[in-house]
Amino acid sequence: QVQLVESGGGLVQAGGSLRLSCAASGRTFRSRAMGWFRQAPGKEREFVAAINWSESGTLYADSVKGRFTISVDNAKNTVYLQMNSLSPEDTAVYYCAAGRAPRSIAGQYDYWGQGTQVTVSS
Repeated sequence: QVQLVESGGGLVQAGGSLRLSCAASGRTFRSRAMGWFRQAPGKEREFVAAINWSESGTLYADSVKGRFTISVDNAKNTVYLQMNSLSPEDTAVYYCAAGRAPRSIAGQYDYWGQGTQVTVSS
């Protein structure tokens, strides 16, 4: 069992920045990768970014390339999502997930956090 707890969401003005955190605990040794997804009202869950704990590779959705950066702190067992140049289209509940490899498909992850709300005002 892996527990994931997101934090760092909130309200920000368009053009601003936020950094999300996801703290992992439990039996994490089989979860080699972490991903971020988001879900806006009335829409399906959307891939955002993914990374190995070893930082051997990253994946980004086209919609966030150049604006968002995913990173990990192995000592703290925490994954981050730095979000810059935010726009109202980024408004969603953001979820972190743990899996065996960095992938863009939600079904390929084994554990999920409860989500944190990000709201970007115009």
